[in-house]
Amino acid sequence: MNYLWGGMILVGVVYAAMTGNLGAVTDQALASAKEAVSLCLTMTGAMAFWVGLMKIAEKGGMVNRAASAMGPILRFLFPSVPENSTAARYMATNMVSNFLGLGWAATPAGISAMKELKRLQKMSNQATDAMCDFLIINISSLQLIPVNIIAYRSQYGAVSPAAIVGPAIIATSISTLAASSYGRHLGGLKNEFDSVLIRGSHSDSGIAHCGKWPDAPAACI
Repeated sequence: MNYLWGGMILVGVVYAAMTGNLGAVTDQALASAKEAVSLCLTMTGAMAFWVGLMKIAEKGGMVNRAASAMGPILRFLFPSVPENSTAARYMATNMVSNFLGLGWAATPAGISAMKELKRLQKMSNQATDAMCDFLIINISSLQLIPVNIIAYRSQYGAVSPAAIVGPAIIATSISTLAASSYGRHLGGLKNEFDSVLIRGSHSDSGIAHCGKWPDAPAACI
C-alpha cells in the first residue's frame, strides 16, 4: 500500500511538472494538510465525547448489563466459547462498542478477546472457528450509531449529519448477517471435510489415521 500511494504521488508530481501545474500541486498540498489537521481536531472531539459517554456507561454498569444480555446471542454465535469465560466478556464488550459505533473503544476489547480465545484453544498455530467467526463479525460491525461517519459529515457541512443512521443500520445488518452466514457455511464445509478424512483412513492398507484438517497426512487427501 505504501508503494501504491507513493507511486501515485510521484506520478502526480511528475505529470504536474511536465504540464506546468506544479504550483497548483503545492497549493493543494498545503490546503489538504490544513484540512487534515482540522479533520483530526473534529474527530478528536467526537472521539472524546463518545468515549467519555462510553466510560460513564461502563462505570454505571450499563455496558456490563448489555454484555450480560448478549449471553444468548454469544451462545448461538460461538457455542464453543464457555459462557462465563473472560473471552466471552471481552467479546460482548467489543460487540456492544461496535454496535454503538465506537470502533476505537472496541479495538482493545477485540484484541483481548482474541488473546483469551487463543488461551482456550489446544492448537497453538491454528485459528479456531470461534476466532474466525468473531473476526468476521467484528469486521462487518453492526452499528446503531455510526459515529465516525456522522463526524465526517458534520466536518464537511452536511445539512443533516445524522441522516446516515437509518441506511447505516440497514447496511451493517445485511453485512453482519451475510458475514455470519458465510462463516458458518465455511465452518460446516470444514467439519464435513474433516469427517471425510477420518472416514477415509484405512489402517489395513498402510494409510496413516487421518487427523483434523489441515494437519491430516498427505496420504489421506
